Amino acid sequence: MTIAERLVQARGNIPRDIVASAVGISLSAISMYENGQRVPRDEIKVKLADYYHTTVQALFFDTDSHE
Repeated sequence: MTIAERLVQARGNIPRDIVASAVGISLSAISMYENGQRVPRDEIKVKLADYYHTTVQALFFDTDSHE
């Protein structure tokens, strides 16, 4: 599973704008992360992992492909 797929799965049914607001990023940034166009900076990785109640390792690095 790619990082983008993991982010979409972690978000579930929560609207992107809610997550973006809670984490302090733009809606377009979260969209790019979930579409695999960008990978978040480390500080955003930590905020996303905290928001989703998981670890940075599980969300961003336990993948077969980092595309």
